Amino acid sequence: MAFEDKTLVCVDCGAEFTFSAADQEFHAARGYQEPKRCAPCRQARRAERGGGYGRSRGGERVMHDATCSSCGAPCQVPFEPRLDKPVYCDDCFAKQRASRPRW
Repeated sequence: MAFEDKTLVCVDCGAEFTFSAADQEFHAARGYQEPKRCAPCRQARRAERGGGYGRSRGGERVMHDATCSSCGAPCQVPFEPRLDKPVYCDDCFAKQRASRPRW
């Protein structure tokens, strides 16, 4: 099947963008649908959704104040501390990790 460049309209901003023949071939080979958004709107949507462990909607890592269970120093961790689990500062975490046997 021969592909030709297409002009599509972004569902978010209404701007026209080109869906190139090469992109169409790529999408078809992988079973993807036609894009609904222009590249800037796709990037903005990705950034808006954030993603990944310990990240907020803007992509920034959310840190929580805690007290190290080993040395008692104040520290910040990328998860909500729980009373039933120990929390370690960076130095104590590195020591704990170094003392564990490697499989």
